[in-house]
Amino acid sequence: MTSVLQPQREAPNGTYTFSSRPRPVPSRLKYREPTMMQNEGQVVYGNIMYDRRVVRGNTYAHQILPVTSQTDQVEIQRQQEARRRAIARKREKEHFHSRTPEALEGRKHTDVQTELYLEELTDHIEDVNVECQTDAFLDKPATPLFIPAKSGKDVATQIEEGELFHFDMEVQPVLEVLVGKTIEQALLEVMEEEELARLRAQQHAFQELRNAELVEVQRLEEQERRRREEKDRRIKQQRAVLEKEKETAEKIAARAFARHYLADLLPSVFTTLRDHGYFYDPVQRDIETGFLPWLMEEVSNALDKRHAALAVLDMLIQDVNDRRLVVSQNSSPK
Repeated sequence: MTSVLQPQREAPNGTYTFSSRPRPVPSRLKYREPTMMQNEGQVVYGNIMYDRRVVRGNTYAHQILPVTSQTDQVEIQRQQEARRRAIARKREKEHFHSRTPEALEGRKHTDVQTELYLEELTDHIEDVNVECQTDAFLDKPATPLFIPAKSGKDVATQIEEGELFHFDMEVQPVLEVLVGKTIEQALLEVMEEEELARLRAQQHAFQELRNAELVEVQRLEEQERRRREEKDRRIKQQRAVLEKEKETAEKIAARAFARHYLADLLPSVFTTLRDHGYFYDPVQRDIETGFLPWLMEEVSNALDKRHAALAVLDMLIQDVNDRRLVVSQNSSPK
């Protein structure tokens, strides 16, 4: 829906007034024209919600180019397709075109005519101009003014002085509240920043004091640890000295007791061991344990050999006697 606003006027006494002339709703035109003027030279106002140049939504999220700078997508696709075909045609021409090998060093290629009849070689390309006259454009017919049939009744409204909204007077308290709230919020933010700065400074000072205290505590703990280790080492050394002294005293007492106890024990022990044969003559013991058993074994072996020789001799004698007896029996007369 469109409307035409009349110029605003002020009454002689400074009161704001407003008036508009009733008019019918104009019809939508078929053709697009850059400017439209109606009767009395007033500009037609349209609904901006249908204007493509109006930015909708968050204006900080993305940048929208104006309508004049945006190109048609169909035209862009057509240009890209034409550029792609030209590149493909150029590649195909370079692929199938037989190129002459490069000239040797110090030489260059020269165009030479090899036809039977000579022709004039020029760089000028023959062209022909052809003209064609088209019909002139016809003027656009004037758009008839649409005047709808009148319906309903005319109604007028009377506005008295002081009934309309006075912007300057009504907006002043609202503006004062907004400015006051803004200043108050700014002051609160400044105070909060100062408080945070003080808190950070106090926290930094506390952290430095805490680090110094921690260093002192660590130094005292290390000193106490060294003192404790030195005390434990001294105690261990003293205990070791006492234990060594006690062990030495026990050894001295045991040695004295053993000497007193073994004063009469050694003669009796030696006598008993001598009686039981633990103390002996080495030559006699060697003869008894080594020589005499070997001698008995050798004598036994010699006796066994002698008995075996005697037995063999007896068998030979018996065999000889038996043969003599047989011979004597065979030689006697019958």
